[in-house]
Amino acid sequence: MADQQFFKRYRMEINFEQTSLPPAKLPVGYHWREWRQADVERHALTKFRSFRDEVDSEVFACLGEYYGCLRLMSDIASQETFLPRATWLVEWSDGDHLPQDCGTIQGIGLTDHSGSIQNIGVVPEHRGFGLGRALVLKSLSGFAEAGMKRVVLEVTANNVVAVGLYQSLGFRVLRTMYRVVPIEASIH
Repeated sequence: MADQQFFKRYRMEINFEQTSLPPAKLPVGYHWREWRQADVERHALTKFRSFRDEVDSEVFACLGEYYGCLRLMSDIASQETFLPRATWLVEWSDGDHLPQDCGTIQGIGLTDHSGSIQNIGVVPEHRGFGLGRALVLKSLSGFAEAGMKRVVLEVTANNVVAVGLYQSLGFRVLRTMYRVVPIEASIH
């Protein structure tokens, strides 16, 4: 039997009837790009660049490979309950260069009144500017416009920056879960 590693994860929820949210604001030089089907590869590449060196690529191996991210993004976008208005890219440009994608978020509906944020990713060189907060707020606005009352997401517990961000916005922990991941044996 292969050795296993356990990752503690939280399922968190925000209830719009109990929380008032500010509008999403991006810093100077950053811009929103609304969902376009033609942008699946852009979302996948941004997701890959955001997660490839993070613990989430250990928890979900697909996040550590570009083609895994592309399959995941294609699967999300093809779901019947995919919510384009809760799915965004953030682009950055200083005016002298072509825009670069630096953040991504996706949303799907779960029921008529609840939705789920699938992935929130910000590439490392653009972290610390409030893009994660802006992405979550922009996505939550899309869920609210769609008539959702609650939104859930899952996060690896040792991602304390993300957990703190979600709590600061009004998310609360609904459940603690453990994900079992096999540890690949070293080949000698």
